[in-house]
Amino acid sequence: MRIGIDLDGVVIDSNSTFRVYEEIFAIENLNRKKIIDYKEPNYQQRYNWNKEEEQAFNEKYLLKASKESNLMPGFLLVYNKLKAMGFEMIVITARGVFIEEMKEDAIRLLKENNIVFDKYYWNIHDKLEVCQKENIDFMIDDDYRIIKQISKANIKTLYFRDARLKKLKETDYVYEVNNWGDVYRYFIELNDQNNLN
Repeated sequence: MRIGIDLDGVVIDSNSTFRVYEEIFAIENLNRKKIIDYKEPNYQQRYNWNKEEEQAFNEKYLLKASKESNLMPGFLLVYNKLKAMGFEMIVITARGVFIEEMKEDAIRLLKENNIVFDKYYWNIHDKLEVCQKENIDFMIDDDYRIIKQISKANIKTLYFRDARLKKLKETDYVYEVNNWGDVYRYFIELNDQNNLN
């Protein structure tokens, strides 16, 4: 089984840290500019910031927030269990697009926790293309747009949805999970079904 896996908001709990700094920035630097859509996963869509404001936030807080982030609760435990079951896990992430050092910071965090994925794709804009190239069986991501795009290509997805993010209808190709316990249960039940057939 080949699993494509996003980092931010799935493996690394960076989105929660980013949101704290987004609010601080909006209050202290942008005269309390409000969120326009809580359901959006990325601050570029969640706020009505212009390009200069986005750039100012990136320069001031993006790397700082990345360095303060940790692994998602339960990830390491489930990662080890899935690896022991023979799952291949391939990182497919946009990390490094805005600030190259964020890639290096993610590598540091993974090394500190002895996490070695089977393959890495960094700075990726088109995750579907990589999923198809790598014959991914399942993609785990927290961005509903990516989930929609990949699932439309008949690749199964696990939508790692934060409580406030947009809800998607579950189908044969979209399944919602909210934590790594959900991910583990999904794959154990899938494994049980396959063994019965």
